[in-house]
Amino acid sequence: MRRTLQILLLVLSPLVVFGAMIAADRLLGAPGRGFGYIQRIVLPLQGGEVGLPRIDGPLDASRPLVVIDAGHGGRDPGAGTEALREKDLTLALARALRDELLRNGGIRVALTRSDDTYLFLPERWGIARRLGADLFISIHADSTAEGSGASGATIYTLSAKGSSETAERIAARENAVDLVNGVDLSAQDNAVSAILVDLSQREAQARSEQFASLLLREAAGKIKFRDNATQSAAFIVLKSPDVPSVLFEVGYINNPEDAGRLASPSGRADFSAATDRAIRVFFARRSAQ
Repeated sequence: MRRTLQILLLVLSPLVVFGAMIAADRLLGAPGRGFGYIQRIVLPLQGGEVGLPRIDGPLDASRPLVVIDAGHGGRDPGAGTEALREKDLTLALARALRDELLRNGGIRVALTRSDDTYLFLPERWGIARRLGADLFISIHADSTAEGSGASGATIYTLSAKGSSETAERIAARENAVDLVNGVDLSAQDNAVSAILVDLSQREAQARSEQFASLLLREAAGKIKFRDNATQSAAFIVLKSPDVPSVLFEVGYINNPEDAGRLASPSGRADFSAATDRAIRVFFARRSAQ
């Protein structure tokens, strides 16, 4: 009997020790007295869409909607120097145009960014599409080599190939915004890359060209233009498949004359007034059709 008890104790001792270890671990070894063995970390969802901006203006959803895109922003200052950076200039012009449209009434307005926020290029025209915009205007300021003497604004629409070597150069510079150390962060949708051959894109392209011509006409005499014709280039920011879109390079930020005009209250007033008139003529013609 005694030997049997000894054998039983020998067999059960390891089990008793193991059970004591588990009990001690539950009571002392883990946070929450044994109820928090796994540390959970909530990660942000991949591929989420940027939040939509506020729409200002009439509450009537049948009124036309213009989405104004201030180029660059956040970690991307654009062209210029600390004294006058492209991202600050474009935001000031976007706000001036918004205020002019709201002051004259009848048109709804949204800004892709209303502060110093960075947006990927597809997010910009994506906002216009998701809001159901009737017109998308992206505002930028050009730059060139010192001493070139280049000045004046240019209006661009989308094309598969730039209308000139200059247009191609500027498109390459703007498209590079979404490149970080040579890695493309924009996550282009494959369906969008082929949209130039789509019928809806062709209709939007025709309307884009119509508005660009109106803008050139209405701004003549108020804004100095580099050329007396609109241009076209493969800007990513213009690749909305169904929203008429233009890119307005308002002048050369490293040209003293252009920079002084663009940064002045009178220059912003001329820009916003001329663009406002072109927008209203554009929508008036569409409603007449």
